[in-house]
Amino acid sequence: MTPTPPAVSVRDLRKSYGAFEALRGVDFDIDTGETFALLGPNGAGKSTTIEILEGYRERSGGTASVLGVDPHRGRLDWKSRIGIVLQSSGESGNVSVREQLTFFSRLYPRPRDVDEVIAAVGLADKAKTRIRNLSGGQRRRVDVALGVIGRPELLFLDEPTTGFDPEARREFWELIRGLKREGTTILLTTHYLDEAAQLSDRVAVIAAGRLVDIGAVDAIGGADARVPIVRWRDSAGEPRSERTDAPAALVARLSSEMGGEPRDLEVIRPSLEDIYLDLVHKATANATDASSAASGERA
Repeated sequence: MTPTPPAVSVRDLRKSYGAFEALRGVDFDIDTGETFALLGPNGAGKSTTIEILEGYRERSGGTASVLGVDPHRGRLDWKSRIGIVLQSSGESGNVSVREQLTFFSRLYPRPRDVDEVIAAVGLADKAKTRIRNLSGGQRRRVDVALGVIGRPELLFLDEPTTGFDPEARREFWELIRGLKREGTTILLTTHYLDEAAQLSDRVAVIAAGRLVDIGAVDAIGGADARVPIVRWRDSAGEPRSERTDAPAALVARLSSEMGGEPRDLEVIRPSLEDIYLDLVHKATANATDASSAASGERA
């Protein structure tokens, strides 16, 4: 059986703005039907990567394939196969939710049913409401509806739940899970790590223009990053810490040596956020060191 080609394939992706390198050789694949999260701090290169894959921005080097097409050369038939939910939209406020979606549905060869989409994003009771009269979170749901109305094979979600309350976020997650069950490939960017953990098959962490790790949510950072940390104060009151796979044994030994439980004792099991922040911190520090070294050589 011939293997299914990846929905997205990127090799040595680069983007420069003058002397500034926004992307410095990024590689990854996204399998067909996979939900893939691209994580990173502001300015890391996430938006540049997404815009290149959407065909909005030209790359400086490397190769990119999206649904088998170079996105920079994608025509209307290719564009009809992708859906995009941007961080902000420019939707018309003078039409109703249903009117807006009906108009956009006519641009696609196999659109979803308008009323089904409106219900799926939780706006059934607002279908006749003009968009200008919606709250910020409700407008964001319109953005999502516009992204999925064309029944895309690949859906780009750029910070999709910004402005959602907790209940709305969970309703949105169910919508995304439903799209995944239908076989939609999803590329997600989010600052909510719990959202990435809930929705993604794999995540990639990008920092300082480089991909610093990629894998399942519970595997990024490697096994060492998940080793618990024991913190305490010694008999002189000095802070101490030690990583160990056996924190209970270490605490028992310290208690025996100190004649009781150490002061300010903590056993910390690194969370996804801890691991993510550590990866970003190391990558940013390495990039700063490399930039300083290069500046020194030029001087």
